[in-house]
Amino acid sequence: MPRSPIIGGNWKCNGSMEANATLVEMLNGAEVPANTSVVVAPAGLHVLTVKDGLKNASVEVATQNVHTTKGAFTGELNPAMVADAGIKWTLLGHSERRHVFGETDAGLTEKVTTCMGAGLSVIFCIGELLADREAGKTNDVCATQLDALIAGKPDWAKIVIAYEPVWAIGTGVVASPEQAQEAHAFCRSYLAEKVSKEVADDMRIQYGGSVSAKNCQELAACADIDGFLVGGASLKPEFADIIKAFVGVSGYD
Repeated sequence: MPRSPIIGGNWKCNGSMEANATLVEMLNGAEVPANTSVVVAPAGLHVLTVKDGLKNASVEVATQNVHTTKGAFTGELNPAMVADAGIKWTLLGHSERRHVFGETDAGLTEKVTTCMGAGLSVIFCIGELLADREAGKTNDVCATQLDALIAGKPDWAKIVIAYEPVWAIGTGVVASPEQAQEAHAFCRSYLAEKVSKEVADDMRIQYGGSVSAKNCQELAACADIDGFLVGGASLKPEFADIIKAFVGVSGYD
């Protein structure tokens, strides 16, 4: 069976009650192809309000992060709390969490394990810095970060991988279709080698990094790109067009 596209929207530290209501209205009216999933990740303060406002059954909500602990850890959300609130998804390993807040591969392994115990599905973010790309280390970085995911022994049916070259996030510089496809193909081959061909064939791998309505269809045509994790454009009306990027793409209809 072909992989079904999944479009994610990471709203990051943006939004207000009024702005989010406008986005929810847009999502409720969005035409979501029958084979496409949509998951949006509002700021933590807004997750339940957005969830309650969404009436489009094809659109789900995620938290942007979780922590493995509970109890005396001020400011954190643990996976059990997220699941208890009826939220089925979380993002893990976004480059801002890794490179600004210092999250480690070992810590992400622990988070994956904890999320699986709570029954959450995870969008697991990987990707290289510009210095890594220029040094020819893209595959090495992706392999190391995938190793952290593999070590968490996840339920692979609950995992989506988002390849996001850090040098393309929020910069307006998008990886070329050839660059993106090469990285996605490597990730799929690495999963086949380290886990199984079945897991690799079924894995949905998103591309993230300055995705827009203007470039999404060209990226969607790449054989190993199965969706997008969208930042800034997910806060704009054009996100409705990105949701439909895979319509007509061979292998997805």
